[in-house]
Amino acid sequence: MDRRDFLRLSSATIGSLALAGPAGAARAEAPAKLGRPLRTLKRPLAIAMWDFSWLLRHYPGGGFEQWDAVLSELARRGYNAIRIDCFPQLVAADNEGRIVEEFCYAKKDWKPALWGNDASVCVRPREALAEFLPLCKRHGVYVGLSTWFREDEASRHDMPRGVDGFTRAWTETLDFLTTHHLMDNVIYVDLLNEYPQFHGFVWLSKELDKLAGVADESVPDAANLLQLLPKSKIYNLAQKVFYRDFATAAIRKMKERYPQLDYTFSFTENGNAPWTDLDLSEFGLLDSHVWFVHNGLLSHGTGYWDMMGESDMAYAKTYEALKQRWSAKKGELCTWMDGRIGLAAEYGRKQGIPVGNTEGWGPIGWMDNPNLDWQWVKETAEICADLGAKHGYRFNCTSNFTHPQFPGYWNDAKWHRRVTSVIRGESV
Repeated sequence: MDRRDFLRLSSATIGSLALAGPAGAARAEAPAKLGRPLRTLKRPLAIAMWDFSWLLRHYPGGGFEQWDAVLSELARRGYNAIRIDCFPQLVAADNEGRIVEEFCYAKKDWKPALWGNDASVCVRPREALAEFLPLCKRHGVYVGLSTWFREDEASRHDMPRGVDGFTRAWTETLDFLTTHHLMDNVIYVDLLNEYPQFHGFVWLSKELDKLAGVADESVPDAANLLQLLPKSKIYNLAQKVFYRDFATAAIRKMKERYPQLDYTFSFTENGNAPWTDLDLSEFGLLDSHVWFVHNGLLSHGTGYWDMMGESDMAYAKTYEALKQRWSAKKGELCTWMDGRIGLAAEYGRKQGIPVGNTEGWGPIGWMDNPNLDWQWVKETAEICADLGAKHGYRFNCTSNFTHPQFPGYWNDAKWHRRVTSVIRGESV
């Protein structure tokens, strides 16, 4: 791709890349008041990341079979918020303007699915949201709307493309929720999970790939931008400018119709696309996901990054190596985590926006297994509940395993209540 191609991808013209379909169903007028922004809440929230599992595991034995019961159990554990995938690419009309009600997700292998469906399942997202969200309100559970943009198996629904296609899907989803009075306890909208990498928004990934060969000097204002956006492991300057501009353009466009809501793109700690390179001026909150295993002092050489592969034969050995490393480096690791949490809090103060974390803190991937236990996961949750409170986090998780499909973690209600009380500022 040459300089002229890149210029067509700059912020001034990024909207022209959009390939949005028809508007679909008629849109309701946005009400004067909408949702419950985090900044209006008096106390921090203890939030559970229920991702797409809340819907894709809504079957007998899936953990979310009975929504009313599992929400009651969540509240009993002291959590008063969840972050869920609301499937905007499925709720909205497709690129031909058609509303599709049912979508199927196949289970393509027989390895345990940590999140999402552990069996092939067909779902009806619009009907599900209309049933699930009022139950959340009934149980005093606030909702952060998010998406991982998972594609359905049958591919009957065209995935959105471009800024306009992306925001159309989200706007039509908010229209649907607003029309059905389902937005009362929505605290924010996370437009895309762990931006710009860990999601299924194929268009964005392909556009970033197209820019891979653009030389830094071809980017307008390269000298100044290189001071602001130094090179990372994967993305060059052109790619960084592109995903910065996309995020800014998407939030601005969402605010045109729903200015009352707070928007974000959630991030994760990695060396490939540091969230500190983003322009946060349009963000309504900062959700930065970080785990202790991101630090090589803990994970490198232990086999952790391979442990969720085909076999669990090495789990015991890997876990023992992690525990030994944790014991030897715990002080350094906690100082590092304190710094990462503090950095996010500092950025939030500069922007005047709430900060927190919906996914953390020990391992990214874990499971109930005879060779593993949850002791270390719980220890890191306790540490980071304290650190989050220290730095003024307005929402915080105990881990990314707060689901009933992880019984070894989920079942200890007394422990959850103790840690969530710290997060909520009730025993700090």
